[in-house]
Amino acid sequence: MKLNFNAGPAALPGEVLETASRSVLEYKDSGMSILSLPHRGPHFKAILDDARKHVLQLLGLSEEYAVMWFQGGGRLQFEMIPMNFLPDGATAAYIDSGRWAADAMSNAERYGKVYIAASSRDDDYRHVPKTWTIPDDAAYLHLTANNTIYGTQSFTFPDTNVPIIADFSSELFSRKLDYSRFAMIYAVAQKNIGPSGTTLVIARKDFIQQTVRELPEILSYKAMAEKNSLVNTAPVFSIYVSSLYLGWMAAKGMDAIEQESIAKSQLLYHYIDQSSLYYTVAEPDSRSRMNVCCRLRREELTDALVAFAAERGILGIGGHRNIGGLRISIYNAISLQDTEQLLAVLKEFEQMHA
Repeated sequence: MKLNFNAGPAALPGEVLETASRSVLEYKDSGMSILSLPHRGPHFKAILDDARKHVLQLLGLSEEYAVMWFQGGGRLQFEMIPMNFLPDGATAAYIDSGRWAADAMSNAERYGKVYIAASSRDDDYRHVPKTWTIPDDAAYLHLTANNTIYGTQSFTFPDTNVPIIADFSSELFSRKLDYSRFAMIYAVAQKNIGPSGTTLVIARKDFIQQTVRELPEILSYKAMAEKNSLVNTAPVFSIYVSSLYLGWMAAKGMDAIEQESIAKSQLLYHYIDQSSLYYTVAEPDSRSRMNVCCRLRREELTDALVAFAAERGILGIGGHRNIGGLRISIYNAISLQDTEQLLAVLKEFEQMHA
């Protein structure tokens, strides 16, 4: 099996893949493939319940939070958030820390006013904003915790009475935080939760009762929570595999996951910092533990390195198409041993071009 360092769809644990593959033929004793399992039947309801329990356990949240599964990826969330929570003429605050944060912000302009609470755009997003100003009357504050394209991550968050909505795509379940400080968090599955096809949303039940306009049920957090993510036919297989992955993480424990995440990222950053060929762009205090982005001092060698790594079973290290360079995503399914194997390839390539 080759090693997948893609930013998404990303690697999944071998045990999860093995269980999922058996379930394609028959899910437990149902006599049916997981691909044909009724989304309103008892088996899938049990899957949803297991997933909910794992999510709340891993994040240290109570039953005051609803767990929902959506289709449409992060872009649907960018639209649904102001649609549900930004009244006509009111103001929402956004922290602009990268491409996806800016995209989320642009959607809100269709529903109300946008206040930029902080931005690192002028610094080419080399760091997350370190200070912010949040209007007391803002309907909510939106932030992006990890910026996959630029390899930056937030390690401090605003202390405010304004409800905080956070995009945790790429990094959810990688570290311990007080997640109860957020009114809502969301993450696309195909990075650190499961396969593509679904998006996880966790929100305070009292917060999502405050929908500010009449909406179709499929676009309403309140309705999706009340109907246990079954307003329409749910992406059964994606949720099922995500539930398996959540169970795998729960068995491992957040302490062990976070420590391994730190070890993997430190291993790569330490090497890159002393390298004569590679260098990082993100400022040290904003470096992501999930997406290690770097460049080659000899840019013309980038494609050759990506091909060199692929020949050795290392896939997905090329940077985002708009940025270039390298992007090494070390999500939870990537082990320390996998990271060491990648590091050996980077070192071998550097020695060849010294």
